[in-house]
Amino acid sequence: MRYIVTGADGKLAGRVAELMLKNVSGDQLTFTCYKMDRLPKDKLKRWQDAGVRVVEADYNDKASMLKAFEGGDRLYLISGLDVGKRVQQHRDAIDAAIADGIKHITYTSFVGATDPAYQHIFVTPDHTATEHYLESTGIDYTALRNNLYMETFMTMRAMLAFMSNNRWVTTAGEGKATLVYKDDCAKAGAASLLGKGTRKVYNIVGSESISIRQIADMISKRSGQKLEYVPATREEYYDYLAALNIPHDMSGDFSKSPAPFSANDVVDNDKSIADGLLDVKSNDIEELTGDKPKTPEEVIGEFDYIWKDHITNWRQMK
Repeated sequence: MRYIVTGADGKLAGRVAELMLKNVSGDQLTFTCYKMDRLPKDKLKRWQDAGVRVVEADYNDKASMLKAFEGGDRLYLISGLDVGKRVQQHRDAIDAAIADGIKHITYTSFVGATDPAYQHIFVTPDHTATEHYLESTGIDYTALRNNLYMETFMTMRAMLAFMSNNRWVTTAGEGKATLVYKDDCAKAGAASLLGKGTRKVYNIVGSESISIRQIADMISKRSGQKLEYVPATREEYYDYLAALNIPHDMSGDFSKSPAPFSANDVVDNDKSIADGLLDVKSNDIEELTGDKPKTPEEVIGEFDYIWKDHITNWRQMK
């Protein structure tokens, strides 16, 4: 059996890759990277010394995926970053997997992917189209519908607040969400890749409903720096993000942006919290992994460096 993890040079798939190494021998693994030079040399050496096949594969280059997926049986397909462009990227990856004889695909989707109530959220349509395409091909697949990541709010959103005179501006209002810890997403991804689970769709969400105001309060207490929580309109939030040099959409200029996401993404995601769409309850992580997902209180200590080291750019984050 050969297992393939795409995007292993990224934060989430990289965690899946490490978990797979703990469960199967390296000679059963292929890790693909968008750019090999993004990988620390010591990590690449460790993987290769363990017998892992590490190759470059670009979602914009179908030939590279056909080469990378050769000999594979089960594939972990991390969703791309280019919102609006990734529908075709995902289709090409799925087609390459099928052409290479892959028997099962685990795809990282988003909560509510096929529910019309979620279609206005900026990131949703790409996932909807990908899930529909997976279904149309007839290949066996599992869609892991991840909620928003807990880390995003404890790192990048906190960073933006500290950079804005301690003002945490958001369209999340007083809504709550079951934000999910990325390590728990990785554990669910590895479990699915290893063949655990019997359903096509799993909601990968946290075990605790929490508001963004509560997170801001937690960080205020932990950091000793009082953050002002500022509920905002969409227009006010766009202005706040523009002042931080965050582009309106993914086609904008990111050269001065402290974060890799667009304002459209941030505003819509936060507003969906206010609307109650991301307060999704599920025990699916525990069903797949045997462990309950972590709560914000359990993991907040991992992010102390954001305020202690005065982080001002996502590339400085661990």
